[in-house]
Amino acid sequence: MRYDNELIGRDDRVRRYTSPEKLREIEHRTGESIRFYARRPKDEISQRIRALDEEWSMERWLETNASVLAFTGVMLGMTVNRKWLALSLVVTGFLFQHAVQGWCPPVPVLRRLGVRTRSEIDREKFALKWLRGDFKAIPEVDSANADWILTAVIA
Repeated sequence: MRYDNELIGRDDRVRRYTSPEKLREIEHRTGESIRFYARRPKDEISQRIRALDEEWSMERWLETNASVLAFTGVMLGMTVNRKWLALSLVVTGFLFQHAVQGWCPPVPVLRRLGVRTRSEIDREKFALKWLRGDFKAIPEVDSANADWILTAVIA
């Protein structure tokens, strides 16, 4: 698999700003998980899928941390010293930068800690669903059953 930034879609900007080494590590860990669960019973695969549903993505980590820090800055600015309002300013600036560019200073730190994007989590989840046999009943795709396919993908 190639990890060149040109092959990473524009919709996954966090991956574009992630080092090729870290991408390989994340993909390796995902592949190891899929290979492990390929030999496990369906109930264990289902447990892993439920765990993936609960896994915090990069976006969730950033949003949670930013809101806690911004709130803390406002509260300390109102009660201790107005200079604490700078914390809120910096944090919301980082959050805006991430929304616009897909990168902000906490992203590399969170990536080093192994935090994955939602699409990375979903790739593992859909591979496990395939192993579990969830997609065996999918009919041949045409416009007549496109709604059925859409429902299956969203579920």
